[in-house]
Amino acid sequence: MSWFEALILGLIQGLTEYLPVSSSGHLAIGSALFGIEGEENLAFTIVVHVATVFSTLVILWKEIDWIFKGLFKFKMNSETRYVINILISMIPIGIVGVFFKDKVEEIFGSGLLIVGCMLLLTALLLTFSYYVKPRQKENISMKDAFIIGLAQACAVLPGLSRSGSTIATGLLLGDNKAKLAQFSFLMVIPPILGEALLDGMKMIKGEDVAGDIPTLSLIVGFLAAFISGCLACKWMINIVKKGKLIYFAIYCAIVGAVTIVCTLMN
Repeated sequence: MSWFEALILGLIQGLTEYLPVSSSGHLAIGSALFGIEGEENLAFTIVVHVATVFSTLVILWKEIDWIFKGLFKFKMNSETRYVINILISMIPIGIVGVFFKDKVEEIFGSGLLIVGCMLLLTALLLTFSYYVKPRQKENISMKDAFIIGLAQACAVLPGLSRSGSTIATGLLLGDNKAKLAQFSFLMVIPPILGEALLDGMKMIKGEDVAGDIPTLSLIVGFLAAFISGCLACKWMINIVKKGKLIYFAIYCAIVGAVTIVCTLMN
């Protein structure tokens, strides 16, 4: 992987991690176009995902600071309830990671046809959430947090947008738009860091996770994903507040259809 390929793929990851268009699907499409696969692609994916976690920490630092200040008062308050909701939302993805990790990795290696189909499913979900207008609630309940967590667990499929699935599910549940976007971005931090930690342990044990990817490419990809992720995170929060997700549904439908057609023609 050259530094230029890393730059393009890093920008794709940073932008699509927050926009409801599936970062995993776009990375798979971009990697296929550049002919990048196997362990080299895995190592790069880990690096750029960690970069977007850092961009979340930067953009939502005030919210994170508020959570920790309240949490360390060691009493039940709104901040503690927020953390409990985050932990509840992690249960489904934790189960998938522990018991179905091999199956998920097998699906990720099954080609672009599954990516195209899941992009179409993302488009349907975003469209449905746009037209259904339930009564809006002020706070995200524990029940809602678990259901949103289920949506995140399903979004491990390449092409099914994580942010799109979690935000659309929250909108269908009637959760507050502004709070929902922040919750969606914060709830993904522990799973991504946990995955990165596990892969880091593999590298310490001598397993070749990084492959032959140059260090410069990893650095360029990280910076590109971090900077573009900061911009996309702020932009997406404003988009969710305005409720204009239908445009992303159209985009996902087009990209998904083109991906399916091109895959079947090859």
